Amino acid sequence: MNVPLLDLKAQYATIKDEAMAAIEKVMDSQYFILGPEVAELEKEVADYSHCEFALGVSSGTDALLISLMAEKIGVGDEVIVPVYSFFATAGCVSRLGAKPVFVDIDPISYNIIPKAIERAITSRTKAIIPVHLYGQMADMKPIQELVEGRNIVIIEDAAQAIGSEYHGKRAGSMRDYGCFSFFPSKNMGGIGDGGMVVTNDADKFERMRVLRVHGGKPKYYHRVIGGNFRLDAIQAAVLRVKLRYLDQWTGARQRNAEFYRNEFKKVGIAIDYKELGDKPGVSLPTELSDRRHIYNQFIIRSAQRDELREFLQSNGIGCEIYYPVPFQRQDCFSYLGYVDGDFPASNAAAEQSLALPIYPELTAEQMKYVVDTVKLFYNK
Repeated sequence: MNVPLLDLKAQYATIKDEAMAAIEKVMDSQYFILGPEVAELEKEVADYSHCEFALGVSSGTDALLISLMAEKIGVGDEVIVPVYSFFATAGCVSRLGAKPVFVDIDPISYNIIPKAIERAITSRTKAIIPVHLYGQMADMKPIQELVEGRNIVIIEDAAQAIGSEYHGKRAGSMRDYGCFSFFPSKNMGGIGDGGMVVTNDADKFERMRVLRVHGGKPKYYHRVIGGNFRLDAIQAAVLRVKLRYLDQWTGARQRNAEFYRNEFKKVGIAIDYKELGDKPGVSLPTELSDRRHIYNQFIIRSAQRDELREFLQSNGIGCEIYYPVPFQRQDCFSYLGYVDGDFPASNAAAEQSLALPIYPELTAEQMKYVVDTVKLFYNK
């Protein structure tokens, strides 16, 4: 049996007519950059995320970049980020000449540790970027408390977390900026690159709106230097179609996660991550009771991760490692002088974690095959 890590064709088949009609509407209008489709998507995503404003941009990476630029973060400034994330989280900070300050993650949620943030704050700290990794939000309340009375902004990296919740509040709505990615593999993916920033602050929104078009206001008159961060109308049109199905797809991902949990426990190979050690078996993702997990990824952990990955792939099952190299191990950040042993939870996650297929269109038969194949690996 073949079980891909992600099957975009299966999803496309369910919305093809609507997506093609939306694309045709844009083609007929010949309005390709920004315009009405982008404006409508911005309103819809703002509403979905419980925010006042949303700005469509060219990618999730540029969503982070424009948020940092709006705060004039640059040389001499520090931005606190988790050491375990997609590269853009730290890369955008360095691109502006600021210093990324790395802290470790919680081994249960894979998200940044508030206590570690507190220890990392200095007089040069200008921003904190909590990443809502794999579709479950970081512990935001203590992070919000840390910045009270300080001139520090919070930029939520919600690239994998649109629609996720913490204490009933949506990703992106918890402080200053929320950044989404519409890369095709995301829960709400476009047909190319795209992203969005949400905020409840009118001044911050206006600064980003100007930066999105090279800093021109009015056109051709520049008091600041921005970039070309515009979202294409075709992307917006397709994303508007997908947004209507997002909660339905999220529900399917959540049901798939529960199916996996039940099946792994049934076959007797699910163990607590604290007891993982060198034991045969896998630990399963933890869904925290005060969060809405949207399962961008279903991450298991195994002491025999690399061998398990090879075995699954040889049996037709797609799986992937997110992320094999924490930031302190990246050559480009060696100048920061971090000691590898400072980040034990991130190192363990990089060495043990493996993503299994979780997309909405998976069948029970496919998921059972995945579980049975994992069991076969440990019994061979």
